[in-house]
Amino acid sequence: MLVLPLMMSMAVIQEVHACPACNALYKKEIETTLKETLVGKELMAAMEAQKNLPLDYAEATRHLFTENVQDPDSDFFEIIRRDEGLSIPQTSYVDQDVEADVSVTITLDEGLAYLGNGVVYDGFRTNGKIPGPTIRVTEGDIVEFIVENNGSIPHGASIHAAYTQTSKYLGEIPSGQSKSIKFRATIPGIYLYHCAPGGHAIPMHVMFGQYGMIIVEPAEQRYKLEEELGHGPDIEIDLIQHEWYASGKDAVEGNPTYVTFNGDIFKYVKDPITARPGDYVRINFMNVGPNLVSTFHLVGIVWDYAYWQGHPENVLVGGQTVTAGPSDTFVIEFRVPPDEGAYTILSHAVGSTSRGAIGLLVADRNADTPKLITSEGPKYTEEELAEFKENANRVMSPFRPGSPDIDPPAVYGDDTKDVTVSIIGNSYYPKTIEITPGTTVTWINEDVFSFLAGEFSGIHNVVSTEGPTNLNSPMLAHAETWSYTFGEEGEYTYICTPHPYMQGKVIVRAAERDLNIATIMWPMIPALFALGIAILALRKKPE
Repeated sequence: MLVLPLMMSMAVIQEVHACPACNALYKKEIETTLKETLVGKELMAAMEAQKNLPLDYAEATRHLFTENVQDPDSDFFEIIRRDEGLSIPQTSYVDQDVEADVSVTITLDEGLAYLGNGVVYDGFRTNGKIPGPTIRVTEGDIVEFIVENNGSIPHGASIHAAYTQTSKYLGEIPSGQSKSIKFRATIPGIYLYHCAPGGHAIPMHVMFGQYGMIIVEPAEQRYKLEEELGHGPDIEIDLIQHEWYASGKDAVEGNPTYVTFNGDIFKYVKDPITARPGDYVRINFMNVGPNLVSTFHLVGIVWDYAYWQGHPENVLVGGQTVTAGPSDTFVIEFRVPPDEGAYTILSHAVGSTSRGAIGLLVADRNADTPKLITSEGPKYTEEELAEFKENANRVMSPFRPGSPDIDPPAVYGDDTKDVTVSIIGNSYYPKTIEITPGTTVTWINEDVFSFLAGEFSGIHNVVSTEGPTNLNSPMLAHAETWSYTFGEEGEYTYICTPHPYMQGKVIVRAAERDLNIATIMWPMIPALFALGIAILALRKKPE
């Protein structure tokens, strides 16, 4: 099978991370050695089906084929004219040469975030934080959305507020480059934006931290409590509930280590939100997930109004909770009762609450209002983050080994000679194993995906970056395996070349000898026997 050369330096491996090289190599492998296998046949069929799709997928696939894709420059004037006459808003489509009313820029990269409580997270970020910035536009605005990739791997963006194509404009942005889209914000509400680089990596980039809130404010129609009180909110709170994962396996299985509001464990317990009795509060709530359901609640509050997806026409009257699945949103309105004290903010799916998603709204007659609280995570300098990491109680990463408390090595004794490492959720599991010489390690790809948007999305491999000998597996599709028997002692670190942020380690150590009492005494038996004979001889010696 074709694989990347063993002599590749780490710098070269990082150069091909965007995977045109990996894709091309794997396509050739499919066309030759794998073409008669079940996996090969399925992948060839997927490529054939996608090669003439409109520009968003076909452009990504173009480098794999010599055929021309269909011309994307078709005009749809009849559709546009039809939509102008409907009672519902038009879609968000605009000509990309139109002048924008609002320009927004976000930057995507990989790096550290600080969750508080001595916990540092190593993942994917937007504008250097998790969640990314809150973006506010007004219904009817033509929005220019610019995405800059400051990271070392491909990133992209999906904008849920855009009722039009986004993937073909922002679907895969190589390292160091930027792309943009223009769209009209036609439907008011609370929306998610997140990284969407294409193929299998879309959910992984969301699970690893790249997302934020975009608010499309109504142009004319007001929310009902605003109409009744005759003024806007005294306190507006943009609140994101979101999850943090210690491994790709945990992310796929929906088992977060922490769940937080706006990027910090127990953020609004440590720093409560204050309001005056009688204040009008509006919460723009979003459950990013990406896995758990939230039943959002404030203890002591019954909503005056709630609006599903934040649209002012989707009115719900009263209620103790709103139930929000991943990417669900609500606008929630209520008045602070004329009674000072703490009103607890939480998800009544209390597993999330115990993991960090809890806060306080404190009614205090001396509170400073009006005010706006945004949903973006804490912002620190890279120097501060490095210092946090140095002094952290825990360093957690979904795709590489963190501190030993969260990622303890899986230790196998000399009696275990066959060990399996799963590749799941763009992560190795266990991330670190400790074995003895002569042990065979088998890697199995448990990621279930094939080919999408020009990417062989679920393929992974094992290539060493350090160690006594080289590891260099072929590309593995779903359920494929590769094995290696370790003979030499030492530490082997390895990565997946299509996804070089994925890191694992194998530690090979000689088995410790079991020094029990029998082992210690056995060499002494001849000497003890001789000593016993000598003592008997002395006792029988005549006086």
